[in-house]
Amino acid sequence: MIAVDAATVVDDDLCAAVDRLVPQLSRSSAPPSRAVLERIVADRATTLFVARSDEGIVGMLTLATFQIPTGVRAWIEDVVVDDVARGAGVAAALVQAAIDLSGELGARTVDLTSRPDREAANRLYVRMGFESRQTNVYRRTLDGPG
Repeated sequence: MIAVDAATVVDDDLCAAVDRLVPQLSRSSAPPSRAVLERIVADRATTLFVARSDEGIVGMLTLATFQIPTGVRAWIEDVVVDDVARGAGVAAALVQAAIDLSGELGARTVDLTSRPDREAANRLYVRMGFESRQTNVYRRTLDGPG
């Protein structure tokens, strides 16, 4: 049984889970510190969903929602499921929780990006009703804070 809820407090279990999950998501990003996790959980524009099984936290997803002049936008970011829990519906449960909250907050659409080599994730997103958009995604690397 998988239970998904929004993290409301940053405790040792959450910190340990994030430390374990982030390296499974990205080789180039270090796990966030406890202080950064506290900022994420406290931020009204972000919701950190966690999936729990009998073994503890086995997945997470971040939903960013914000108001712009044309409506409420919702973006799913950093979806990761622990290697030992893959194929058990964890990602689908996390994504559905994000879709549900997005609708409750007034978003008409939910966006996400996924690398082409993440074949299982891309199949899941299509099964869940996401459609590939013909658009350009641009990124500019910044020199750093300040």
